[in-house]
Amino acid sequence: MDAAVIVLDLTKRFDRFTAVDKISFNVNKGEIFGFLGPNGAGKSTTIKMLCGIIAPSCGSGYVNGFDIVKEQYNIKRSIGYMSQKFSMYDDLTVVENLEFFGSIYGLPGNLLNTRIEQIVGMMEMTEMKKKMMRDLPLGIKQRLALGGAIIHNPGILFLDEPTSGVDPIMRRNFWDLIYSFAEEGKTIFVTTHYMDEAEHCDRIALILGGKIIALDSPEGLKSSLNFDVYRIKTENLIETFNVLSSMDFIKEAAIFGADIHILCDKGERVIPKLDKIFKEKNYNGYSIDKIYPSLEDVFVTSVGKAGLT
Repeated sequence: MDAAVIVLDLTKRFDRFTAVDKISFNVNKGEIFGFLGPNGAGKSTTIKMLCGIIAPSCGSGYVNGFDIVKEQYNIKRSIGYMSQKFSMYDDLTVVENLEFFGSIYGLPGNLLNTRIEQIVGMMEMTEMKKKMMRDLPLGIKQRLALGGAIIHNPGILFLDEPTSGVDPIMRRNFWDLIYSFAEEGKTIFVTTHYMDEAEHCDRIALILGGKIIALDSPEGLKSSLNFDVYRIKTENLIETFNVLSSMDFIKEAAIFGADIHILCDKGERVIPKLDKIFKEKNYNGYSIDKIYPSLEDVFVTSVGKAGLT
């Protein structure tokens, strides 16, 4: 198979709850593929099915050519997996943790020692080799967890919310490592709820309520948005948002931090209309700017189109 991952109508139900609902997609070899969505969207459930940890209710999937239902053992031996829940042992040192994970994958002594030295060097942890895990900050622990996932040099990595809970600098450093793996030809499948992280992916699947609601490159998703986007700064955030939400010519309105983004039909004369409305309401201290769409704008629009608001 040319694709590293092939998924067709994959579904997972827990009693009456459908966590993943008939999703289909392929991941190309050497690609950084992102699953973007909020907590509870179905990201972790999907990755666990693909890694052979849980069985699907129906549908099919292949990872490295192995069937996710019939060949789970082969999948587990051929991939690297970093779970959302921290997986290292606090009562072991850095080296002891890596030795443990390497032994699980059956690495012989000489090769294991070589890989450990490579991992601690790559993760910039040479001075920490003998430190106990419980004494390390979260960001360093996350890097070591990634080291454990790649110690057997797999061709595909599954990273489930790998930077959750770490500071922005650690997140950036972590993505530098992901880029270096991709440059080696490895396939990266990463789940995240951070929009800025999704920008690093070659392609993104937007997932919500167990359904894929859009799939393309970050630029492709933004350029396909058939609306003009405006950013509004105002001293009356909530009141202004409520007013904008009631306007017929505004297709979508959403709050982004201290700003409001609105989507309107292309060519609509939005600024004069809003200036008139705001002046009638005696709003002061506002600004209206036309901006290039963000992934947040795409996500909001895709959710509306899918009827999942």
